[in-house]
This record gives sequence, C-alpha cells and structure tokens, in this order.
Amino acid sequence: MTISFAETTAPTGLEVSDSIEQRRLQIETPGSVSFDASEPAQFCFPVDRTCRIETDTLAFTQLYSVTVHDEAGQTEASFAASETGRLEDRPQFVGLSGPIKLYCRIDAPGTIDIGLTSITITTDRETTIELGARSLHDQPRGTITTPPDIDSMMDAVSALPSALKTTSPERTWPTLRGHPPLIELGDRLEIPDIVDRPAGDITVTVPPDYASLYQVAPLAFLLGATIQPGDDPTLETPAFTYSLSTGRTFEDEVAGLLKRFFFLDCLVRTEGVFQYDLVERSALEDELPFDFAATYELALADRLERYLDVPFDVLEAHIPRWPLTVHVPSTPESAPVLPFVVNELGIVRDTRQQTPASIPNTETTNTQFVRSATTARSPPSERDEPQFVVPAVTGESVEHAWFGDGVPQQASKATIEAYRNQLYHRDPVESIELLLVCNDARMVDEHDLLDGSYGNRSDLPFEIDSRFGVDTDQLATLLTDGGYDFFHFIGHATENGLRCPDGDLDVRTLESVDVGVFFLNACRSYEQGIALTRRGAFGGVSTYADVINEHAVTAGGTMARLLNRGFPLRGALEIAQENSMLGDQYLIVGDGSTDIAQSDGGAPMLVEIESRGENEFDFAVKSYSTKEFKLGSVTASPIDSISDTHLSPGETPWLPVETMELQEYLTWTELPVAFDVALHWNDGIGTSVLGE
Repeated sequence: MTISFAETTAPTGLEVSDSIEQRRLQIETPGSVSFDASEPAQFCFPVDRTCRIETDTLAFTQLYSVTVHDEAGQTEASFAASETGRLEDRPQFVGLSGPIKLYCRIDAPGTIDIGLTSITITTDRETTIELGARSLHDQPRGTITTPPDIDSMMDAVSALPSALKTTSPERTWPTLRGHPPLIELGDRLEIPDIVDRPAGDITVTVPPDYASLYQVAPLAFLLGATIQPGDDPTLETPAFTYSLSTGRTFEDEVAGLLKRFFFLDCLVRTEGVFQYDLVERSALEDELPFDFAATYELALADRLERYLDVPFDVLEAHIPRWPLTVHVPSTPESAPVLPFVVNELGIVRDTRQQTPASIPNTETTNTQFVRSATTARSPPSERDEPQFVVPAVTGESVEHAWFGDGVPQQASKATIEAYRNQLYHRDPVESIELLLVCNDARMVDEHDLLDGSYGNRSDLPFEIDSRFGVDTDQLATLLTDGGYDFFHFIGHATENGLRCPDGDLDVRTLESVDVGVFFLNACRSYEQGIALTRRGAFGGVSTYADVINEHAVTAGGTMARLLNRGFPLRGALEIAQENSMLGDQYLIVGDGSTDIAQSDGGAPMLVEIESRGENEFDFAVKSYSTKEFKLGSVTASPIDSISDTHLSPGETPWLPVETMELQEYLTWTELPVAFDVALHWNDGIGTSVLGE
C-alpha cells in the first residue's frame, strides 16, 4: 500500500510515509505510542489508510495549511501562522496539507497552536485520535490507443476529462483533478472501460487539424468537453454559444479562456467546502459583476457564461503565473505528450520560432578557467554547432518546454521519455540517495560547497555518495545500477561524453540508467543530459555552451540549496538565473516539474524584501508549483501582520512589514531571501540580511 504508518522513538511518535512519492510526515507525541489500523468509513474525506492512537498531543515540526471541519466535512475555520484555535467537545476533523494529506478526527476539546515553523494540537484529556492519510501521487488510469486520423484523435483527446472528479469550482483544487489516461498511437481506436467518457453537455468545435486539437486539449479537459471537427471554431453549452474566431490567434484565444475559467472558479470556490480569504478575491471582488455565493451554486455552463462578462484585462494582472507552456510539432507523434501537459493544465502552442539574437558564447579572460573538455577553443566555424531556436512566444509561463527540433533558448528541452520514466518508479528506499561525482581536482571547491548544501535538513533523510576521479567503467556502473535519486556531476564534458580519467563516457552507449534527477555542471553537457532522459532519468539541468569555473561553482551551490529546499527544476533554475551567476548557458532537459525533495509547509517560496528607508521594509513572496502543490493550490507566508494567502504559482503584492517582525521571521525561515540583488540563506541570517 502506498501509505504506511510506523512508530518512531527519536523523536517519539509516528511517521507517515508515501512509498511511491518518497514523502514523509513526522508526528511527534509526548511518549511512545502504539497504533491500531482502523476503517476509513468515519472519514468524510478520501484517504488511503487510517489508524488510531491514544494521546493528548500531536506535534508537527513543519508548517502546514490547517483547516477545521465538522463531522460532515464542512469547513468551520482555517488558521495561519501564529494563530491559535479551539476544538469543541464533539467530533471534528483537523486537516493538514503537506507532502501527505492528513486528517485528524478528534472528539475531545482542545487547542491548535500554530507557530512560525511548527504546529501543536493538544486535547484537554487523553483521547483516541483517528488519523487518515492520503497520497498526493497521481497515476493515469489506463491507456487510450488511437490511429493517427484526426477524427479518432479527437475521440481520444475527448476522453481525457475522465480524470476530473467534479465539475464544481472545487475541480480547481489539484487533488480533484486526476492524471488523464495515457495516449499511444496504434492501428485502431481503443478506449478502455475504466476510462469513463465525460457525460457533460459542453462541446468544442475546432478545425480538423492537429495544431487546433492539441491547443484546445487543456481547455476541453477543464470543461469536461467533447471535441468535434468543424470549420467554425465554437464553444457550445446549454446556456450559450461562444465563437472562438476572434481577433486573436486560435492558440491565444483558447489559452485566454483556460486562464479565465480556471482563475474565476478559484475565486468562486472560496464560497464552497473550504472557505478562506484570498488575496486575488480581495483585489477583484468589487470589480466583478456577479455574486460569489450565487455563482458557486450555478451549473458549470451558467458559471462560464457569467465569467465571459468580465473583461480579460480586469483579470490578467491577478491570474496566477502559469506553470507550463509547451511547444509541440503539429504531427500525430505529439499526441502522447498531451496527457502529461493536460495534467498541469499547460498551455499548448505550435513550434513557430524566432531567430536567436545571438549564438551562445562565453567570454573569458586569460586567467579564467573554463569547464571545457578541450584545452584549445576552436572558432565556431570549425565546430559542428547545434541549431539554436527561440520559441515565438516566451515569458508567459514559469517554464516553456520545447518538443521541436533544435536546441532551445529561453525554454527547456522536453522529452516524452522523461515524463514516462516517472510512471515507473524504482522500489522505494529509506532515504534520498545522491551521487556526487567530481572528476577534476581543480573543481573541488564546488564539491566542498555542495557537501554542506545537500541533506542539511533534519526532517529529510539524505544519503550522499561522494566520488572523485571516477573512470568510465565505474561511472557507467553507478549510472546504470546505483539507483540514485539525484546525480550531480562536476567536471568536463563534450557532446560526446562526460570526461573521466581514462576517457569519455558517452551516456548514449548505455542501454538504460537508474537515475532520477541530474545536474551536469560541465561545459556543453546538453547531449549527455538528453541521453539520460532517453534512458530512464526524469529531468535535469545541462549546458549548451562553455561555463566559467568560478561561475559554475556559484551556480552549483545555488541550485543545490534550492533543490534541497523543495523547489522543482523550473523554479530553481529561474531563481538561480535571476539571482546568481548561473547564466543562459544552462537549461532544463526533460520534465521541469521534477524535484528531489519535499518543501516545508506548502509550495516553495522565494522571499523578496525591499528597503523603503531606515528600518522600513516591504515584503513579498513568489511561490512555485510542485508535484504536491500544483496550479490552484494556495500558499501564505507565516507573518502575522501580512494577509497574503494567494494562488500558486504566483507573486504577492508588496506589503509593509515591521522590522522586528521581519527579523524574527528571517531568523527562523529556511526559504531563500532576495535582498539587495542577492540571494541570502538562513545560516543565521536574521541580522545580516537587514544590515544590522
């Protein structure tokens, strides 16, 4: 079973584990406890496994979103950092949203205390507390086979919304949007019985071509719509008909509708089961021409009609940062990519491109050491240079993923294999396994820096395997048989291999690799990174040009710290490029949503501080989506005077904060802090960041 409970002695309590996602949640108790399995029938929330324990205290050393529900599941209260709440002498559920969803059924009066970095639930008397846990892991149900003709493909894509668990506004919560079934090409259309076709009454008519079908797929998924061919692109519902032929391109029109409908449902759902204050609702409520409570009760088609009355420019500045835009060729071979993109509600565009402004080239001085595997730098004309491309549209999402030909700039290089590899996880292990290889003694500074960056969180078990001067046979064995969750390579590379003392190891010669995520911190490691994703890896960071060693050391340390704190590749790379010496030569290959560690207390965030004068500061956060906290999750900073519960991924408005309160927060937080055009880390930073 995915979820398991285990007694712990140091500290005393229980550990809840998710064996597939390798996530853990520690529950501390005053003394040793034993637990009994229980039936989940008394839980009004979906859970994978339940147990009962006798205690009067549950303590959590991480900060989670906390809600209190009545016996029927209706939300009665939600709490933020530094708040205290009371439990009544009746059955109530306390919900905690972390790396594993946890519900505590408590039927005794008590208190919930939420600190800056911890949560404690105490009851007035020892009582039986029932715990229910649910994995956030999401596997596709079944595989749809389709021939390449457009009619069959439309039927196949129309079946993807079978993964939706509701058409209410709550479907904007990630846990109520399942992973769509997979798609593969075959000789005839086959939709398995376990894939329930949507029973809705919404239809989208699009031109009978692959580009239009792929671009409308995420919108059709969100609406539970059936796609049909036609010359006049139209959205048809029982309440209205809306033409998709506007002054904008078709891909821009459907992307705008996807954002509009999703965002407004996020606002309206605050009138539903989970009621809470949301920054975006507060900013827009007076400008929206409908009543939130009344709109929540409407059928989907009627809600959409009301949403279309709102000018898009009123909403645009408040819509969360979209996590993903993919650029896919308009060919039948791109169809298997769609379920993975739709799972993130990604925007789909074609592979139109613009000419790069310049070809990547690292300028160095005579004294700077470059991580190239050659001692002489050949002029570009003598090299077999790759074709560089820039997507026609950039900057609309955290990650732009390029599935077309060429080496992308301002985008990641995605591969379908990287997404598929994650569906077949290795056997679960007790800790996160890291392989750190340094194959050049002159780069040992980066190794020493990394040794203190990975695995320095007490709540996450890391095992670091450090190797120096690894030869080709050893490296091949480590990559194919090691079972590592993360591989960090320090050294030299060319298009044809990773440099070892006895020559180059070309990953393309390996049949498979048993590595999850990687960072190839070497010059021109792009081809080797692609090869890793083709042979089993989930994703990683490579380079397509030379990198200066001192910059690479800084980049390696920054990426290590960000990944260690639970940022996905796409978030870590963006932050590192904006706030350190990590240049444009670095890019993601594979799946940019991949991570190596869970984040503490919600979606990972970058804290941003600006000085307004002496002892006066403004505060904001930038949050990133992860596999646990996808688009539509909510996140807040644990500062009493700031109300910034917002949709993730997103950025909060700048708000003034008291100096003493900010200093206390910075002393405790483990999040990265951007201040004075630099990243700061919690190594006793509370004073140094503020310049005191």
